[in-house]
Amino acid sequence: MSSPLSPAPDAPPRTDRRAIAVVVVVCFSSLCAALMQSLVIPIQSELPALLSTSASTASWVVTATLLGGGVAMPVTGRLADLYGKKPVLVVSAAVLVVGSLVCAVSDSVGPVLVGRVLQGVAMGYIPVAISMVREIAPPHLRNTAVAGVSATLGVGGALGLPLAAWIAQDFDWHMLFWVSVVLAVVMTALTATVVPHVRDAHPGRLDVVGAIGLAIGLVGVLVGVSKGNDWGWGSASTLGMVVGGVVVLLLWGWYELRHDDPLVDLRTTARKPVLLTNIAAVLIGFGMMAQSIVVPQLLQMPEATGYGLGQTILQAGLWMAPAGLMMMLFTPVSSRLLTRLGGRSTMAIGAAVLALGYVVAVFLMDAPWQLMLASCVASAGVGIGYAAMPTLILTNVPAAESAASVGLNSLMRSIGTTVAGAVMAIVLTSRTTVLAPGTPPIPTGDAFQLCFVIGALAAAVGAAIVLCIPRRRAGQEEGRHLAAVPDTDDEPALVG
Repeated sequence: MSSPLSPAPDAPPRTDRRAIAVVVVVCFSSLCAALMQSLVIPIQSELPALLSTSASTASWVVTATLLGGGVAMPVTGRLADLYGKKPVLVVSAAVLVVGSLVCAVSDSVGPVLVGRVLQGVAMGYIPVAISMVREIAPPHLRNTAVAGVSATLGVGGALGLPLAAWIAQDFDWHMLFWVSVVLAVVMTALTATVVPHVRDAHPGRLDVVGAIGLAIGLVGVLVGVSKGNDWGWGSASTLGMVVGGVVVLLLWGWYELRHDDPLVDLRTTARKPVLLTNIAAVLIGFGMMAQSIVVPQLLQMPEATGYGLGQTILQAGLWMAPAGLMMMLFTPVSSRLLTRLGGRSTMAIGAAVLALGYVVAVFLMDAPWQLMLASCVASAGVGIGYAAMPTLILTNVPAAESAASVGLNSLMRSIGTTVAGAVMAIVLTSRTTVLAPGTPPIPTGDAFQLCFVIGALAAAVGAAIVLCIPRRRAGQEEGRHLAAVPDTDDEPALVG
């Protein structure tokens, strides 16, 4: 099928240029959405005073975005499968504008929490963008496009820290959100004008009950895990949230299996390649977040401890910035690995490199440049692994479920980052020392090393799980023949 905007068959260079422009736009936009993860971390300790609230209430400013993103990713993916990807991308970008604006003009905790939830919802842009570029990119650019967009989930969080630290240090805290308003407006305009509307909607209807059930279950589990260290792991609040969330998710699964048009097709996700990819995604997400939590703290520990490196928040962010760039720089490497080896082997290599980064950190933690080196190695592994995940998912699910399945995979990564935050907090608060009488306890050097060991083990287990994914038969390997996408010269039909 063709339209006036469809490129002519004899003009491949123009097709490539247009595809590259679309990929650049969705990469930029996905990066903007991912920046919201770490936007307020540099001012987290100041939020109670800035918002005139308690420390426990202010901590929800960080958690709110996590919850919004966790719920939005599978739901926006399903909406994209039903109504087309471009409309969902534009709406997600517009939601980021609104959420950022609400935060920018607010001085109290209530409106800021609403804005932060909306900023988290906008992260649903990323899995939809991943599934879209897979459809519109020419075959020789497809792996590169998927790798580039997928890497933004890690890159945004890593680059957001030094950017936010610099803005918070030199300007009023509201400027953080005014900058995100500007980025979101540009993101919305570019998505609306550059990204084509592909006729990729599939018949069906949104499972509203399933969406509500998934949201309630996820919020319960994620809140319980993320707040367990503050509330106490044996407290009624923590157990009530986690157990209640798990019960709701079990009921949700029972309902989904009996629904004729479910939000998430659990039979598809139970297929061995999809199931194992999602389990490995949790472990690789764990590995990505563990170093993002531990390394900045170690960099900022006082030098008087004997193991701390005495860096400011901004300096720590700058030492971490190359790790974020490493994920993006490894996009062509990831693409080549996908083409030559396929998704299974590429993802296993990524997890192994991530584990190696933690091993390096165990032995090299005496100077900022050493931690930067370890973080770069680990981030290279994250970039490779994140690039392979959507390829493995998309080659093993029906086209009508592509965006929803990638959204669920992105949710698995987010669950991994949430669990990492809880585990690292437990380790760092269980092994402490007092630097001077009357000062609060701080983590010991052994605690940081144990965190690195746990990160290495998680990544190594992730690699082992990936290797349990069945090999595709000759001629069907993900990188050589894309089974989920017709291997023809036909372009998707575009609507102006």
